[in-house]
Amino acid sequence: MKARAIVEQLPAFSKIKLENVLDHVQSLIAQSQLKLANITSITDKPTWDNLVAPLEAIYHDFEQVWGPIGHLDAVCYSEEWHQVYEDCLAQVTNFYTELGQNSALFKRFAAFAASADYQTLNLAQKKVVDNALRDFRLSGIDLSSNNQTHFKDISQRLSQCSSQFGSHVLKATQAWSMHITDVSKLAGLPDSALDLLAQYAQQKDLTGWRITLDFPSYHAIMTYADDAELRQAVYKAYATRASDQSDFPEFDNASLINEIRILRYQKAQLLGFESYADYSLATKMVQSPDQVLSFLRDLAQRAKPQALQELAELEAFGQKNLDITHLEPWDISYVSEKLKEQRFALSQEILKPYFPVDHTLSGMFGIVSRLFDIHIEQLANIDTWHSDVRFYVIKNAAGHQIAGFYLDLYARENKRGGAWMDVVHSRWRKSSGELILPVAYLVCNFTPPVAGKQACLTHNEVTTLFHEFGHGLHHMLTEMEQLSVSGISGVPWDAVELPSQFMENFCWERESLDLMSKHIDTGEVLPDHLLNALKESRHFQSAMMLLRQIEFSLFDFMLHMEQCSESPGDILVLMQRVRNEVAVVFPPSYHRFAHSFSHIFAGGYAAGYFSYKWAEVLSADAFSLFEETGVLNADTGQRFKNTILAAGGSLDPMHLFQAFRGRLPQIDALLRHSGIKAA
Repeated sequence: MKARAIVEQLPAFSKIKLENVLDHVQSLIAQSQLKLANITSITDKPTWDNLVAPLEAIYHDFEQVWGPIGHLDAVCYSEEWHQVYEDCLAQVTNFYTELGQNSALFKRFAAFAASADYQTLNLAQKKVVDNALRDFRLSGIDLSSNNQTHFKDISQRLSQCSSQFGSHVLKATQAWSMHITDVSKLAGLPDSALDLLAQYAQQKDLTGWRITLDFPSYHAIMTYADDAELRQAVYKAYATRASDQSDFPEFDNASLINEIRILRYQKAQLLGFESYADYSLATKMVQSPDQVLSFLRDLAQRAKPQALQELAELEAFGQKNLDITHLEPWDISYVSEKLKEQRFALSQEILKPYFPVDHTLSGMFGIVSRLFDIHIEQLANIDTWHSDVRFYVIKNAAGHQIAGFYLDLYARENKRGGAWMDVVHSRWRKSSGELILPVAYLVCNFTPPVAGKQACLTHNEVTTLFHEFGHGLHHMLTEMEQLSVSGISGVPWDAVELPSQFMENFCWERESLDLMSKHIDTGEVLPDHLLNALKESRHFQSAMMLLRQIEFSLFDFMLHMEQCSESPGDILVLMQRVRNEVAVVFPPSYHRFAHSFSHIFAGGYAAGYFSYKWAEVLSADAFSLFEETGVLNADTGQRFKNTILAAGGSLDPMHLFQAFRGRLPQIDALLRHSGIKAA
């Protein structure tokens, strides 16, 4: 049976009304509970058709109903919506926890895995069954009745705490702003940044300029503002978000951090793990905590001497050229930009006119079309959550739709910061034979258009765009038809960043830049002198940036590896221990990075932030084959598509990598791309 047209599967966002959300979710849960009871009441021997297929239908129902509700909480936040979302979240969490502890369902899966029918399954189907048995055990199926109840209570509270953490970060970010009426205070800012801050003021019926903690505004001040006092004020506001050190201590996340840490530890202990870090690794490629720590510390040891040299160069430049006798943390981005301009005659502002949004998107689509033999078209009149949002379909070489995605590019009020990809639908073959096609949300927070002009992207924003699109391709170009190993589902967390970080590499190559760069006024592609400067600048402060990622990764992993006390202040002590070991830049005592570290406290990266660096070894080495065969080599692209992307979570990522690369991964390419000398 053919796939239904993608537009027929899309959420009707304009019809999702706050007053109906709770009823819809409760109805979904009630119907799912009935379907689950039907699955477990069957007395015939378990088969794929009477066990796995109907269970995946339940998961698909949640994608359709619950998925858009969670998405709207992230991109159209309001107090009223979030309260209803949290009420629903409690019930959804309870349903999934009970499902994971459903002994009748577990017994049928165990019986199926031991049956002759299991041996007739394909590899993807076997992986679905194997993952299900693993996940039952990680959900407490082997616990006593009392401990199962305790596990359920912990899971319930953890979901509430994570949601509240993210809400506090968003509220704290939006609560702070600074109104500027004297433009001399903003000396150094380029016209594009001034226009943005003026637009922010106009949105609040103010004259002059308004600085916010949204990233485009924050980045502009930290990078370009000549006024050190202004930089310091904005730095402090950003660094103390959601903490007792901010101007809005009502959003302090300290107690939530401590509670989340304690609950995670208790959860792991209930399941027999020494720590939450051990529990986290049960679903990852990495085998042990020692392996993670050794990997991170080895990278830190390689990078730190170079990072110290980079910092010394920055300090010397600031003293000689900018009269900054002592380099403070709020000076680093500013001085770095000035040093980069002098050394490479390059800045993000110089590059920005070469990346108008529409042409950059067209170029990115052209790159993946060449590599993967696909075609991308924008569709009009699609029901979305904001007028800025675009919708695209992906077609194969035969012209058939195979996937779709929403693209929400710009920062705005009531939208969560950062950039991410999320699932609308997974590719899935229904028992009727109908194929559900994959659809993704791609969300960024780029500088929005100002004064009716087309937005242009910094090169950093282009790289972020390619990163998120890589996640999207992983989800959308899968060939799996089993929902729980389709796309990114079932992919170990420390491999899920491989396609995203792989795609970033195209932002540095002449062949790909020729397709996506076009000066907004002259139509000129990025000239050689700027490309050469860009390539040279790729290694600019690369060791400092690498250490910063290692700092975050070590903090996250050690936080979840060490037994925790009842003191919220412990995280500050731990953060300092990590910095003393690997950092070269030390922030002031009021800095509260952890309080807005949403990746690990409100996202899926707890005891897994190291995945960025772990997967970057794979992604850099994968791209090195393109460097050998041709950056836009279609044969190599098809090979990447047919191994890494097509298989989803059906096979071990290391097996897929070896099938693509012909050998085990090597760290050399990562070090080369990072400008770090191999030992």
